[in-house]
Amino acid sequence: MELPPLAAAERAALLALLDDPSAAVHRALGRRFRELGPVAAALLQEAAGGPDRALARHARGFLDELQFTDPVAEFRDFIRSLHYELETGALLLARTVSPRLDAGACCGELDRIAARCRELMVEPSTAREKCRVLNRVLFHEWGFHGNVEHYTDPRNSFLDQVLERRTGIPLSLCIVYLLVAGRAGLELEPVGLPGHFLVGCFSDHLPFFVDPFERGVFRDAAEIFELLRANQVAPKLSDLAPTPVREVLCRSCRNLVNHYSAGREIERARLFASFVEEFEATHAREAQ
Repeated sequence: MELPPLAAAERAALLALLDDPSAAVHRALGRRFRELGPVAAALLQEAAGGPDRALARHARGFLDELQFTDPVAEFRDFIRSLHYELETGALLLARTVSPRLDAGACCGELDRIAARCRELMVEPSTAREKCRVLNRVLFHEWGFHGNVEHYTDPRNSFLDQVLERRTGIPLSLCIVYLLVAGRAGLELEPVGLPGHFLVGCFSDHLPFFVDPFERGVFRDAAEIFELLRANQVAPKLSDLAPTPVREVLCRSCRNLVNHYSAGREIERARLFASFVEEFEATHAREAQ
């Protein structure tokens, strides 16, 4: 049965109040959302998958509180939406296995790390100097590091677990690096190499690259090409190009297929394989 439309004025009012700090407003919103039922669920799911990060966070909070949400369906909707914002996507991906994930706590931790970075940054500073500050905070003060001993542990790929355990694989550590950098006012890009992941800075005269899995080692293009050749990969200039958010999240799903398969968790492996198929099918439709 088709849901009745929500009046534009009420829709706008409800969305505008989502981030209101008043407890009374929060309770009133909750009552109204319960009255609206599936209509409210659709509105909140749309906001949760939208490009406004703060709005998405509050919408997910109401979805959890009101038990309107199906995390797997929500992530599929995100994939189909084509609104690929990295933080939202990483949190939605993690919620597929941790439905009670506290997105606000994850964002708060990222905020705290970025605030510490901003404390240490002195202007004017170059992008490389700011990355050195990020390296100090992330890898020395907070202790983030690559999980060499248990590389295929699926927890290495989920943002909430990486923030809690402070360890991960190259891709997930790059995501943390990028989310902190963005909050600190530094424009960086994900760079997906064959078999590895880096963070790239393209704002200076010559691009440079940071390897969060190696505690923030700086690399230039020549060094990266040497590493690829050492791994029997013929390097191409396109390897150094920024990777779209869609592919970052899809590659994370591919990693999880491999890691769950290695642990013989076949149902979980199939779930993430279905997400990969959804990403690829959505991209194919968009390209037509």
